[in-house]
Parts: sequence; structure tokens; C-alpha cells
Amino acid sequence: MDISQLRTLIHVAELGSLSKASDRMHIAQPALSRQIRLLEEELGVRLFDRHGRGMIVTEQGQDVLRHALRIMAELEEIRAVVSDENAPLRGHVSIGMPPTASDILSEPLVSAFKARHPEATLRIVSAYSGYLLDWLHRGEIDAAILYDPKSARTLRIHPLLEETLFLIGPSDSGLSQDTPVAFSRLEDYHLLLPSVGHGLRTILDRLAQEATITLNVKVEADSYSTLKSLVRSGHGVTVLPLAPIHEELAKGSLCAAPLVDPVPMRRLIMSYPTDRPVPRLARFAGQVIATTIETLVERGIWSGRVLIRETEASPKRL
Repeated sequence: MDISQLRTLIHVAELGSLSKASDRMHIAQPALSRQIRLLEEELGVRLFDRHGRGMIVTEQGQDVLRHALRIMAELEEIRAVVSDENAPLRGHVSIGMPPTASDILSEPLVSAFKARHPEATLRIVSAYSGYLLDWLHRGEIDAAILYDPKSARTLRIHPLLEETLFLIGPSDSGLSQDTPVAFSRLEDYHLLLPSVGHGLRTILDRLAQEATITLNVKVEADSYSTLKSLVRSGHGVTVLPLAPIHEELAKGSLCAAPLVDPVPMRRLIMSYPTDRPVPRLARFAGQVIATTIETLVERGIWSGRVLIRETEASPKRL
């Protein structure tokens, strides 16, 4: 087993094709095929399923791929520690984000990587916090934005934002950001909310129990785009942060009102695993995310309170 075999494994797995990997790596296809075959023979497992349209990583191949990505990241770190700190980095990094954060932060993050580290490969994984936490522990992603990971005990954390949640309605609902709505009044609305167990729903159910009210949930949908579409169509109201509906608010297709007594909030946290070094590319991503969030809060696009700037925060263990 050698580095060239692991590098070939990574590129073929990403592109799903030996010919595409050959074009990218500028290595003859038979040579790449031989590297994969030798690696499979040494490990005694089949890493890819071959078919007419390309190659698909097997389940055992996925396990090997995770370790290969980690090894290549460590090699890149060795180069980084002896290179100019301001020099562009190479390598691969995977960043996980909840859907609401991904919709807002993906474009600024990609732009920052393109400008600062153009030879690096960035993978953005959008999923709910529970999945992201599992993938973070398994090494499938290098860092993740999580909402209130209270059960996690093996994370380096950087609190980013205490995010305010708003009551969101269609354009003709009469909601206004200048007119707060008491949280207890939610029982008077037809609510469209994520399902029980979803992080946002857990916050609202807890606050409803404390306020001794019953939430009148007519439709459950875990997709924020589905919730927004249903609200626009007049099927009810929902509770969301302002950032993912900023464009709809500007166009007037949705409107929002702050909730008070109490104000529903949730914490947004940049998280890294403690069982392995944090790649410099992952740290760079965290810095970009923190700066972007701070800018969006200052511009009034993301409503909340900035907690700790990523560039200033020292790692904390949760």
C-alpha cells in the first residue's frame, strides 16, 4: 500500500470513473487500474463495483476511503506546517451544515476557497444536526455547524450565534417585524412545523409546555423549503429564523413577526472532533463561516447575537 494508490482511490471514488480520474491526474488509465487492483489484492476486499457507466465504491471501499482521506489530510498538514502560512493550501475538506445554514453560507464559503485556496477541494454536506454529529465522529466530515449539540462530549466547539426564531406567515397574514407576537398566541394559529424530534420542534415544544399551551400543528414537514412553500400558499404559519427567508421577505412573498415572552432562540456552534487534528482547511472554513455570520448579523439579514468570533475563540470542549 502506498500514497499513490490511496490518491487514486480518492479520485476514482469522487469521479466514479477511471477515465475521468486519468484526465484529472494526468496518469494513463491502465496505470490507475493497476493501482486499484493492487490495493484490492493487498487488502483482500473489492473496493469498487464495476459497471458500464463507471465505478461505484463498495461498502468496504467507503471504510477504506474514509481512512485514505484522513491520511491525505495529515500529509497535507505536514506540508502546511513547513510552508508559508499565507500560501494557498491543497487537499480535501468536508464541512457539514444544517439546511438553513447551508442555504446561506455555501456561496460565501465556496467564494472564499476559490479566492484563497483554489487548488483545494471543498465538500459541503447538508443534513440535520443528528446526522452531522454521527458523521463527524465517524470521520466522514472534518467539521460541522451544529445546533445545540448538548449530548456531544467529544467536540471542540466554537459558539457562533444565538439565533432568534420568528413567526413566519404568508404575505396577507398581517405579520410585521415591528409588532411582536406573544408566544402563547401560537395556539391560535394553524402551525406548519418540523416533526417531533427535530431540533427546532424540540425548542418550540419545550417552550409551549412551559407556557402551558398546546401547539396546533396541522402539517409536519422536515424540509424548510417545503415549509416555506406551504406558508406561501396560505396553508398556515411556521416558525423559522429570518436568514433562510431573507429573499422572500424582501420580495414580500412572506412576512415575519418576532415572538416574545419568551423569545425562542437556538445556538449555532462550529464543531470539530477531538480525536484527531483539525486540518488547516477546516479551520479556514470555520473562520470564513464565523466572519460571514457576523457580517450577516450586522446587515440585519441574520437575526441573533454573535457569541464568539471564530478567529478569537479558543477551543472549548462540550
